[in-house]
Amino acid sequence: MRPRLEVGQVIDGFRLEAPLKPGGMANLWRVTRDGEAPQGADSLPLIMKIPFTRGGESAVTIVGFEVEGMILPRLSGAHVPRFVAAGGYENPYIVMELIAGAPLTGKLAALPLGAEETAAIGAQIALALHDLHRQHVIHLDLKPSNVILRDSGEAALIDFGLSRHDQLPDLLAEEIGGPVGTGPYVSPEQLRGVRSDPRSDLFALGVILYFLCTGERPFGDPQSITEWRRRLWRDPLPPRARNADVPPWLQEIILRCLEIDPAARPQTAADLAFALRNPECVLLTDRANRVQRDPLAKVLARWLRSGRSAFPEPGQRSLAQQLARTPIIMAAVALSAGPDALSEAVAAAVARLVATEPGARLVCVSVLKTSLMSIDPTEDAEGRSLHLQRLIALKHWARGLSLPPERLTFHAIEASDTAAALIEFASTNRADHIVLGARKSSAMRRYLGSVSSQVVAQAPCTVTVVRVPA
Repeated sequence: MRPRLEVGQVIDGFRLEAPLKPGGMANLWRVTRDGEAPQGADSLPLIMKIPFTRGGESAVTIVGFEVEGMILPRLSGAHVPRFVAAGGYENPYIVMELIAGAPLTGKLAALPLGAEETAAIGAQIALALHDLHRQHVIHLDLKPSNVILRDSGEAALIDFGLSRHDQLPDLLAEEIGGPVGTGPYVSPEQLRGVRSDPRSDLFALGVILYFLCTGERPFGDPQSITEWRRRLWRDPLPPRARNADVPPWLQEIILRCLEIDPAARPQTAADLAFALRNPECVLLTDRANRVQRDPLAKVLARWLRSGRSAFPEPGQRSLAQQLARTPIIMAAVALSAGPDALSEAVAAAVARLVATEPGARLVCVSVLKTSLMSIDPTEDAEGRSLHLQRLIALKHWARGLSLPPERLTFHAIEASDTAAALIEFASTNRADHIVLGARKSSAMRRYLGSVSSQVVAQAPCTVTVVRVPA
């Protein structure tokens, strides 16, 4: 058991300055680096998170702290705290940036908020979620206490103990049976055991928006999974029934976020942010002016359907973990009209590589070069789509690799800068390894720089360059 924490105590070079209000799973302390002035002009304000280690702590607390320690160092940008340091198993802690700003919980005493303020806050949270999702993380515990509004107005998200990173093992799915989360904010798909859908965060944001503009949570404060499951069939009372000042466009957005079926919600956080910032662009449906819940016949039909959705078996959940551990190999293929020794050499190199990585996924990419100064044709002389023809050629190129379809994808990219397009694709899709060919040197390539040299210099991962012997 960890000794009692006291002001002035030094842990691995960090001095405890003052205790803060504890979180749900950990003690929180303001800290400085030992020997640094507590409020140095150039020092980054720091907070140390130390997990509860009392006897009888739930497995969620223990595993969640490990999850946050895995995820937080991989995150960057203004919408998350900057990671500083972490302790080991014998002395667990995380040191991170103490974000300057106010938690969203500070707004709760003034509820309900006006529509404009609600939408402005919601848009900032949506932008933060968009940035998080682009970094391959789903928060899965979004709630007011996990949102900080920076002095700049941007929203920052904290507490990633229940989060899911799609390229890391999902320890919570492996070790905890059933859904985890905060009752009022858990999405229907989380109740069904699905932790891989970013639209779960949009459901939680819908709950926050509802709360901000009505002063009530749409599903109350359920205390058990049995109560949580009611949202699988029972829709909430529309916001305008609680607060007539909620405009139709805001109710439309909120009820879309709270749809049981993720496919009926906004599909990305960026789409949601755009709607909240541009209410005149919101397409109004019958949701917009509704003041009653759905009729009982519709609710009963949903209840009957909900019984068919059981929590997945542990073996099914392990599939997500396996996908997260699967390396992504990107083959950048320059195709020509006829036989090409270089593209064949790239295919041979890729075949050797995937043979040593039995779990690898292969992404085959080819760039259709476009012009900056003119409109490029989209069809060949026979009226066939150039894009489709390139995809067919890619599949023909990969015919000898003998990979199952679920481990092989093909992408034709239209771009004026081949190297930049390949680098962007690799970065966006988090490729682990790029294989591409390098053609013979020429005066033009020496002057402008070859595609292969630019990719090697700027790619975010390992690069193998293939050459054909002279």
